[in-house]
Parts: sequence; structure tokens; C-alpha cells
Amino acid sequence: MGDNESSVKSARSSSKKRASVAAPSLQFSKKRVPLGELTNTPSIINESTRILDRQTTCKIECVLKEITQNSDVETGAKHKRQLKKRNKKDPENSSTSESTQNSDVEINQKTECKVKTSNQSNPENTPSSGSTQDLEFRKSSYSSSIYGYLHSLEMEDKRRCVSNYMTEVQTDITVKMREVLVDWLVEVAEEYKLVSDTLYLTVTYVDRFLSLQVLSRSNLQLLGVSCMLIASKYEEINPPHVEDFCYITDNTYTKEEVVNMEKDVLKFLNYEMSTPTTKNFLRILTKAAQENCKSPDLQFEFLSCFLGELSLLDYHCLRFLPSIIAASAVFLSRFTIQPKMHPWSASLQFCSGYKPSDLKECVIAIHELQLKREASASQAVRDKYSQHKVI
Repeated sequence: MGDNESSVKSARSSSKKRASVAAPSLQFSKKRVPLGELTNTPSIINESTRILDRQTTCKIECVLKEITQNSDVETGAKHKRQLKKRNKKDPENSSTSESTQNSDVEINQKTECKVKTSNQSNPENTPSSGSTQDLEFRKSSYSSSIYGYLHSLEMEDKRRCVSNYMTEVQTDITVKMREVLVDWLVEVAEEYKLVSDTLYLTVTYVDRFLSLQVLSRSNLQLLGVSCMLIASKYEEINPPHVEDFCYITDNTYTKEEVVNMEKDVLKFLNYEMSTPTTKNFLRILTKAAQENCKSPDLQFEFLSCFLGELSLLDYHCLRFLPSIIAASAVFLSRFTIQPKMHPWSASLQFCSGYKPSDLKECVIAIHELQLKREASASQAVRDKYSQHKVI
């Protein structure tokens, strides 16, 4: 037995050595230590970084304010043009039309939805079957329906975590410990080549469990690997085995402990493992943002995904819905790549249901997180995306 174990360990070490030589950019400098030994040490940020944060945040606030004002002006002008047309056609209802000048933008969105529905039922307005235009038409219809369904799911209380569970529920776990855990889970996902959906689901399970169940810091890493085991079984074609997750924790936990924690999490979730994540909304919004592009903008897509995964590390981002985080990541990515262009289009507003003013708080929070991440010890997300030359 001892010889077999030593041979397995030597094989694992040699394979890791070959991988590190082949892809040196995948190396991570952070140590994997038991989370129980961690203290609540604050991140070190120098004064120059703080000044840069304040300056850039003020710039984004000004842009958001200007966009919101322009959007309101355009909306008001659009209402006036519509009212003039109605008054010319039906003068008797002019007084009734004037009372609707201050109606909300949501009415316009509902009207556009009705127009789309009527176009689908009218064969003259519907593109011919089998054409490229018909394919794009159906794709947009499906995307809006899927987005609406996901948004209705994310609003359900049973699928949301408590945004202040660190102060209201937990007594032994701190915000910094959660950040270290998520940072380590990003490394584990990269180690086993897991898709981003698995990572997002894992963090969602962790936060939902911690929202109602008190846990000691010694079992926090156990909760993390157990949630990733569940998420990988749900998302992956070939998920890692229980033994793989025990090995990645340096055998801190046994197979029985991981399986028992897996059972506890599944019972807590009532075996409802499906839940909307930021990644689901990002897929739809990144396509909506590039509807007029001939080819995908990889830089824009990678930056949006990078900002979305950065939000996983920040406990304070739990107060935002996944759809708001996704929309804010798209907004900030467009603003970063093309600062002179309008970062929020009419199609994005219609698809997401959010105005720029709705995203202001989340956009600023994610941007500050992006700047401060350079001085943070949690670098797994940055290391993950720095290996791509697109960014």
C-alpha cells in the first residue's frame, strides 16, 4: 500500500511539473492553507491607488449622470412626438394624451413587446422561413423569453441568499475568509478545467448555505469543495470524483466528510440545484451588445466575464441581483474599451430591462473592485484571465 501511494504521489507531482513547464502562466503563487488558520487581515492598498479610485469613480459617476439625463430627454421628446401624432388623428382625446406625458419608460418596453408579438402573428411582418433574417429574428425572440424567465427565477426568495449573513448569522467566519475561499475555488476550477457555470453555482450554493446555517471556520473549505462537487455533477460532462476534491485539500477532509457535507447541502437546497447566475445573464447580454457586429469581440467578452468573476470575490456584491451584476459588467466593459462611445444601447436597455441609472451603484462597486484587486492578495481571477493575450 505504501509503495502504491508513493507511486501515485510521484506520478501526480511529475504531471504537475510537466504542466507547469508547458504553461508557466497557469502557476499560482498563493498557498493553499487550512482556512481555520487565517486571520481577518485587511487588504493593503496604498494611497495612490485610493486617489486613482476616487478620480475614476467620479469620472464614471459623471458619465452615468450624463447618460441618464440624455436618456430622460430622449424619452421625453419621443413622448411628445407620439402625442402630437395622436392629437392630429384624434383631437377629442388630446386632453387624455397630455396626461400621459410623464409615463414611465417601462410602458414603452411593454409596447415594444406587444409590437414584436403582433409582428410574429402577422405573416407580412415576419421574415420568410429559412432565411438568415428569420433565424436572427427567432434567436432574439428566444433570448428575450429566456432572459425574462431567468429574471423571474432570480427574484424568488428561495434562490437568493441573505446579503448580510456575515453579521446576522455567522459568528466564526469573516468576510476575508469567504474571499480566500472563493479565490481558492477559482484555482480549483482551473485545476480541473471546470466551466465557469460550475464556479458560479458553487459560490451561490456556499452563500445560500451560509445565509441560514451557522458554520465553523474549520469546515468552510469542506463546504466549498462539497458545493463544487454538487455543481460539477450538475454542469460538467465528466465531473471530478470525490477523491479528487479530497486530494486538492491536501487530504484535510476524508471522503466520508465530503459526502456527508454534500448530503447536508442538497437537503438544504431541497435538491433544487438550478438557479440563475451572473454567467447566464452575461451570455444573453454580450450577444445583445454585439447584435450589429460581424464577428464576436473577444476582448469585450473576456473583460465582461472577468468583471463578473471578480464580483464573486466581493461579499458586498451579494446585495445585487445576478442580472444587475451582468448588466453592470457589460456596461463597464463597453465604457472601458470604447470610452467615447455610448456604453448602454437601446437594445441592451430593452433586453435587460435596466436603465443606466439602475446600474449606477453596481457599476461603481465593480469598478472599484477592479482597481483594488491589483493590491489584493486574492489574485486567482486576475491570473486566470491574464494568460489570455486578448486582455
